[in-house]
Amino acid sequence: MGGSTIRWASFYTFLGVVAAIGQKTTLTFEPNGEGLRLGGSDLVPTLRVDSSDWGGVIRTANDVAADFGRVLGKDGIVWLTNSTAKPSTSAVIIAGTVGKSSLIDDLVKASKIDVSGIQGKWESFTSQLVENPTADVKSALVIAGSDKRGTIFGLYDISEQIGVSPWYWWADVPSKKRTDIYAAPIRKTEGPPSVKYRGIFLNDESPALSNWARGYFKGGGATFQSPFYVRVFEVILRLRGNYLWPAMWDSKFYADDSKNGPLADYYGIVMGSSHTEPMARADKEKSTVSGSWDWKTNKKGVTDYMRQGAQRAKGWETIFTVGMRGVNDAASASMDAPALEDVIKTQQGILKDVVSTNLSSIPQMFSIYKVSAVSSLFYLVRL
Repeated sequence: MGGSTIRWASFYTFLGVVAAIGQKTTLTFEPNGEGLRLGGSDLVPTLRVDSSDWGGVIRTANDVAADFGRVLGKDGIVWLTNSTAKPSTSAVIIAGTVGKSSLIDDLVKASKIDVSGIQGKWESFTSQLVENPTADVKSALVIAGSDKRGTIFGLYDISEQIGVSPWYWWADVPSKKRTDIYAAPIRKTEGPPSVKYRGIFLNDESPALSNWARGYFKGGGATFQSPFYVRVFEVILRLRGNYLWPAMWDSKFYADDSKNGPLADYYGIVMGSSHTEPMARADKEKSTVSGSWDWKTNKKGVTDYMRQGAQRAKGWETIFTVGMRGVNDAASASMDAPALEDVIKTQQGILKDVVSTNLSSIPQMFSIYKVSAVSSLFYLVRL
């Protein structure tokens, strides 16, 4: 099944995330002869990142700098290429995205790193020690990503290896203190993942999660706003995931907080929506439809509503759910096979008009839902 872009799953187990297991180790806590000392009681690493790289990559570099603090007692330093401060020349980590980072592209041009094994691939990265990567640095650990998440995963790989759990915040997992950290002279390449989209579905989140979020974040207004979601985005990425179906019980991801959509894209999270939430719109937004939520009697009102969803999500990584279900996850009283065919044809026309004329380039999730004496639920992710 490796590399397949079609996945079936049943009931609510359709996606899950687990901590990375069996990753190749390139960092140690004892001297290793030819390695590079990255940190200790008297030393913290400097992470050099191109200021023109993805914002999500720069953000992750700051996370990793803080992770060194969790292990060493003092945070690492992030130095951007547009900084006027003098960069450190010892204990250097250079991280960047191929084609987006001059730091990485210059090393490729100088034949100091080989990215042929990851270039153009999905969510892949390579890391290795490089001698004299720049005129002022004798040795550095270099991480090159094939794309935004490739670089992000390469950076978080460091965090995991030095002992910071992806669950450090959600489960209060402590980090073991270290006196020294070394990078071994080992080249590591990972990716692309065998399953293209991997993530979390916050289904039936009320009352447990919603009650906790209201008490913890105390932001007023909607329960699940951007301060909550940035924590969810981070743990997904630390677990090498990339996908989220947001809370839906009484929530509207894009409408509850205008920061939610842009932040997901900034972090590098692909957004989707459940079986009952077509075209990147929450079920609880259906009250905004002009007229009833009924295809046969109000096709124009429902079509306009769906178009607005595509327009809002345009430019962000999104898997669009297509199909149509009744309000509040109930069956639609008037829906039949010909009407459903018309729904999907209209939805794909909207996607071609709004997102891309190349329909096959738009990730879509086709929902097939049957309700009988015993409910059954199946998903087909078509990518």
